[in-house]
Amino acid sequence: MTGGRATGPSGDPGGDWTGDRAAFAAAAHWFVATAATIDTEWDRPALGDWTVRDLVGHTSRALLTVEAYLGAGAGATAAAGRRVASPVDYYRLAMASLGEPSAVAARGRAAGLALGDDPARAVAAIARRVLAQIDAATPDELVVTPVGGMRLADYLPTRTFELTVHTCDLAAALGGPASVPDAAASAGLHLLADLAVGKGLAAALLLAATGRGPLPTGFTVL
Repeated sequence: MTGGRATGPSGDPGGDWTGDRAAFAAAAHWFVATAATIDTEWDRPALGDWTVRDLVGHTSRALLTVEAYLGAGAGATAAAGRRVASPVDYYRLAMASLGEPSAVAARGRAAGLALGDDPARAVAAIARRVLAQIDAATPDELVVTPVGGMRLADYLPTRTFELTVHTCDLAAALGGPASVPDAAASAGLHLLADLAVGKGLAAALLLAATGRGPLPTGFTVL
């Protein structure tokens, strides 16, 4: 389970490219719909040092990186350097190379500013564009990420996870319910379980999720 799902007949993990696309689309649409509810709250504190605008900008990168990394992989036969075999491996490598928290925060603020005068409209346009690109793509297409080359089918679940978790953050910042779409929730929880297994944290998560005690302070699978 550490490497994720079993390989299906088509070669993509789980053999369910249609399901992976549906989960990504559900997460993207939920993000767009949540952003569309924002009126005057753009400067409200949201997550850490981020305002609502910063958080929306950061979350939009879960869409924009798909576009950028697919573009980098277009026409390439192999990515330079390492190849990343699974979503779990991607997070292991990405968290090791994350950089200073201040740099991460700055990227979120820059992404928020880049959305312009009508951030919600910009987010909706980005989602439409990226979802169309995913619909036209195949699971074996190469994406070139900062931590190595991956199949799109292995990278996309990480973007669904990011969209889902950060839209939960956004809903909390806005004081509304986090009504996660079923497909996005299922995909996100699947990856969360794989990450817990990969870090040896399955027992703590299982016990807490079944009412047998709280999670340790600071618990995270990332």
